[in-house]
Amino acid sequence: MSPEQYSFATPDFEPRELALGSAEERLNLLVEQQLDFVWRSLRRLGVPLSGVDDATQQVWLIVARKLPEITLGSERAFLFGTALRVASDARRRIARQREVSGLESFDHADPTPRADEIIDQRKARSVLDEILDSLSDDTRAVFILYELEEQTAAEIAALLGIPPGTVASRLRRARIEFEQIVKRLKARGQIEGSR
Repeated sequence: MSPEQYSFATPDFEPRELALGSAEERLNLLVEQQLDFVWRSLRRLGVPLSGVDDATQQVWLIVARKLPEITLGSERAFLFGTALRVASDARRRIARQREVSGLESFDHADPTPRADEIIDQRKARSVLDEILDSLSDDTRAVFILYELEEQTAAEIAALLGIPPGTVASRLRRARIEFEQIVKRLKARGQIEGSR
């Protein structure tokens, strides 16, 4: 179920197609069109790689249960809102597990030798995940939707149910947070390069 690449492209979404057919057909079409978006959103919202498939399944179970209540044309907003709540629950659950066990849980890299390009890509993903995990919750969602999912401010406002001005201010704050985190990581030698 996991996408092999961390693609930033957003698949075409045709809500008109969803109006046709039964609830089962609507759900199947929605899964087909939006599965990668849900998976990427959960991953970028801080769900560890080891738990993202379960979280994705949880989102789709909620969608299946609430499908009759989802207004045609607002499916993507519902999916992102659901992913946001599921990711938040997953992060809290992981934090509690760490407190109880006293151990840090982390994703293990595949021990199989890979090409340098794949290793560099994994390192970059890890750094991106660390940066995204460090953003505050309200700015993270806007940053992910704008910078990674390439949504417009108007689309983000509709998805999150907030005014466009709030989107702009959160994006501005997210970019400042992002730059500060990158500077800290550079100072610690965790990322290379100058900007």
